[in-house]
Amino acid sequence: MTKLRVGLLFGGRSGEHEVSISSARAIAKALSAEQNANKYEILPFYIHKDGRWLAGDAPQKVLASGKPLLESENSSNSQTQTLERWQSPSQVAEVDVWFPILHGPNGEDGTIQGLLTLMQVPFVGSGVLGSALGMDKIAMKMAFEQAGLPQVKYKALTRAQVWSNPCVFPKLGDEIEATLGYPCFVKPANLGSSVGIAKVRSRSELETALDQAASYDRRIIVEAGVVAREVECAVLGNDQPQASVVGEITFDSDFYDYETKYTEGRADLLIPSPLPEDISRQIQDMALQAFAAVDAAGLARVDFFYVEATGEILINEINTLPGFTATSMYPQLWSHSGVAFPDLVDRLIQLALERHSVKSAEC
Repeated sequence: MTKLRVGLLFGGRSGEHEVSISSARAIAKALSAEQNANKYEILPFYIHKDGRWLAGDAPQKVLASGKPLLESENSSNSQTQTLERWQSPSQVAEVDVWFPILHGPNGEDGTIQGLLTLMQVPFVGSGVLGSALGMDKIAMKMAFEQAGLPQVKYKALTRAQVWSNPCVFPKLGDEIEATLGYPCFVKPANLGSSVGIAKVRSRSELETALDQAASYDRRIIVEAGVVAREVECAVLGNDQPQASVVGEITFDSDFYDYETKYTEGRADLLIPSPLPEDISRQIQDMALQAFAAVDAAGLARVDFFYVEATGEILINEINTLPGFTATSMYPQLWSHSGVAFPDLVDRLIQLALERHSVKSAEC
């Protein structure tokens, strides 16, 4: 039987480069598992931190070591250099289906999805629209609002507003304090994995956090803080998606920041979450609504706040390309829902092929 050639695309130029490598290693292992080894052949492609696409020995070395490729290692490998200059474009042409596992900007924001769409090849995950909406927190919240999904109060800002005439800022601070209060969270609109997020409790902290967020992105969002349990639900499918069991995150740090998220032992995942059954069902239904609201496809993880004191369920965000690391919630949620990791990866590839065949038929 001819094996399907999977282009595993990882690395990237975002601050989540290392997370992407960890996810790619887990996916490569799943593709090599007994039930998948006879079905798939892995063709890895590594995007260096400087933006160059590398094939051949370079991505194999990164997958083996789990560490980013150094410039000196790259320049010393003649085979990698040849493929890097795309003197062998057949490497790309040989791919039957792409599995992009690029987290953050230039990976899950619709840019790489646009390239793969232009190439007219199937790929895992959402298309341009779903990826872009899922990445931009402001556009995402507007889509959720249109779908009638409840969420925390927020204010959208731009870098120009934050870095404008200093006399303007006191009015901006007054408005944020009046509408959102403290504590509140300042976030760059287009970064993932809690990068650049700050929890603020005073005007001075607000000013510092806004300045920092503006250095990351030209679009910024400020969200009201809420005392709530943080719960998540995974979604799998295309036009008829399914929701996993609901999981819950507990942690000792001030909030679920980057270090807490990706350091083993810093957070505990409770799967399934010890929530009332009716609350879990509501969360699953809302996760499917959020998936449809942004036109997601293949996979997504939807995050919620459950305000136990009032019984409110507030949607936080959707991640259309969640992590696949050892500590990632998405594959663990499906594992507890009866879908083992290798089977999950297989299902995602089949969903990519299914979606592409439907689009081809429409054309």
